[in-house]
Amino acid sequence: MSPARKPSGPSDEALVRRSLDGDRWAFTEIVDRYKGPIYNVAYRMLRQREDAEDVAQEVFLHVYRALDKFDLEQRFSPWIYRIASNLCLDKLRKNKNVTISLDAPLAEDRGLYRQIPDAAEGPPELAANAETRREIQAAIDALPEKYRLIVILRHTRDLAYEEIAEAMDLPLGTVKTRLFRAREFLRRYLEGQRMDLED
Repeated sequence: MSPARKPSGPSDEALVRRSLDGDRWAFTEIVDRYKGPIYNVAYRMLRQREDAEDVAQEVFLHVYRALDKFDLEQRFSPWIYRIASNLCLDKLRKNKNVTISLDAPLAEDRGLYRQIPDAAEGPPELAANAETRREIQAAIDALPEKYRLIVILRHTRDLAYEEIAEAMDLPLGTVKTRLFRAREFLRRYLEGQRMDLED
């Protein structure tokens, strides 16, 4: 999936400048460019469609209200992902009932990385790949929030380490360490082992 940070047409920052000058089309273009990626991040964090839709809408309201505070010397994508990340974490704190068992059984001998099925695969292969994707998603859901968000930004939005650090307001070393620990957690989880993640 190609990230929103490589759009065609005007740059994000050019659209921000035009929005600040009162160009409504420019802000609509920002929303169109980021609504899918922001919803996807929110859904992967919250796992509830309505919550993800609410957060995505709140992100764009926040962006609209705070656009004049955006530093035009900075890149836009880490700024909007930081807003989305903070709103997702706030929502998770409010929804304390969102819990996932770390002890949920998973089939053994499943690899973390699998190829996406192509059209030539038959029903048994498609079913096996769908099950693998469910297991991987369950493992991601089992990650503590701060680790899950980094995995989502890195592997579904394809953000660079530096962009994740900027979006989450973390030192670069912390991002790399958390991503390393998260990957190890996922590997062990899929092998049916348990691993506690702490800073």
